[in-house]
Amino acid sequence: MIKAFENLEVWFVTGAQLLYGGDAVVAVDGHSTEMVDGMNASGILPIKVVYKGTANSSKEVEDLMVAAEADKKCVGVITWMHTFSPAKMWIHGMQRLRKPLLHFHTQFNKEIPWETMDMDFMNLNQSAHGDREYGHILARLRKNHKTVVGYWKEEETLQHIAVWQRVCAGWADSQDMRIIRFGDQMNNVAVTDGDKVEAEMRFGYHVDYMPFSSVMKYFDQIKDEDVDALVAVYFNEYDHAPELEDKSTVEYKKIWNSAKAELTIRAVLEDTGAKAFTSNFDDLGDYNIEETGKGFDQIPGLASQRLMADGYGFGGEGDWKTAALCRTAWVMGQGLPKGTSFLEDYTIHFAGQESALLQAHMLEISPAIAAEKPKLEVHHLGIGIRKTPTARLVFTSKTGDGIATTVVDMGGRFRLIANEVKCIESKPLPSLPVASALWIPKPNFEIGAGAWIMAGGTHHTCFSYDLTAEYWEDYAEIADIEMLLINDDTTIQNFKRELKINEVYYLLNKALK
Repeated sequence: MIKAFENLEVWFVTGAQLLYGGDAVVAVDGHSTEMVDGMNASGILPIKVVYKGTANSSKEVEDLMVAAEADKKCVGVITWMHTFSPAKMWIHGMQRLRKPLLHFHTQFNKEIPWETMDMDFMNLNQSAHGDREYGHILARLRKNHKTVVGYWKEEETLQHIAVWQRVCAGWADSQDMRIIRFGDQMNNVAVTDGDKVEAEMRFGYHVDYMPFSSVMKYFDQIKDEDVDALVAVYFNEYDHAPELEDKSTVEYKKIWNSAKAELTIRAVLEDTGAKAFTSNFDDLGDYNIEETGKGFDQIPGLASQRLMADGYGFGGEGDWKTAALCRTAWVMGQGLPKGTSFLEDYTIHFAGQESALLQAHMLEISPAIAAEKPKLEVHHLGIGIRKTPTARLVFTSKTGDGIATTVVDMGGRFRLIANEVKCIESKPLPSLPVASALWIPKPNFEIGAGAWIMAGGTHHTCFSYDLTAEYWEDYAEIADIEMLLINDDTTIQNFKRELKINEVYYLLNKALK
């Protein structure tokens, strides 16, 4: 089990009834215990499953769901109907449950015992019956949930549950996610802004602005010896030119100042309990750096890169929605090998079927997606209020399949857009020394980029090599938001139709409420 999830649980509740007698209840309980123990022993599930017993009445169901809501360790509930469980008894409990729900359609025995099966066996093993009854009431209640169908011992079945568990962990983490914005939105940018009140109601995000006058209180408390120690970490962890260690140079001073900026931001995030943050290259504090020596003399790009690798969500130019999404993706992907990062669409490489998008930002891309050890460099940055030499980690990303996601505010609802992409090898950028990735949107550049633009997607994305569309489908289901997937099956004709159908659905749904 992944250590990051060791304090979390998913509850397992079995549905039955007392019609079949006490012996049947004992058998159901025994089968459920064996199943849960086997699932935990599989090594596939990242979060421990805790068997909470068999529910045989409406009161028992409601009591269990109320308890699940109150238990902070519980991040989701799995339900399974071993026998025929009259689904009216699940109504009140499902109305009380707000945490993620998974309906597991499985069976204790794998095969039908053709020679020995009798009425007692039939009465006891009625998942084919009970799960349909239960599924009906979830549909009648319009209860958002995931349904997993398959034998409980099979790896493929358990992998679907593992995905959902990781999403549950990410969802639980977002319920108290505080996002600090250092500076406001970049001037006149629409797509990265949004309704913060609705976001707190829908996702749990709490977005706060922090002026640089407040940041400087933390800046002034950072000790020089701590900065020196962090600079030594930089030189130890990253490739770099030996001359960068010369303390008499401007380049060393820029690295030293970057380290102080990182310690400052870390102090703010730790003190406020924030899990994500944004920066803005037009707002780094109104200080005369040359005279006072106070404030950020450069955009905190290196700090942002390292903080992302440590699990803090980040969004450039005040983009709090992408910052939050990056944090959630990091939580869901803990223990997986390839990494996640904030990225931005920068420029297009037209090359027929290999046409691709260069992903970069001024500086802020997580080293978690680097193909090789990043190189610490200092170069001039000709944008923003601090046009100055700036420290950063330079690298190109891994190759392979990944997924890019964004959340946009459509006015009245949030829309999650996901595009499966293929990361290909990027060429060196000697005149643009920044971290970068190069990908081909699926199914190809023309359709992938076109569909993304039609959907209103941002120029910022939360990117992951480890997560798949299934993660984001589960996330959208739990959040009860619209999701659009762009993949190998996408055509512009069908995508336009989906956009129009979704618009009608959400308008009608809002009117009915």
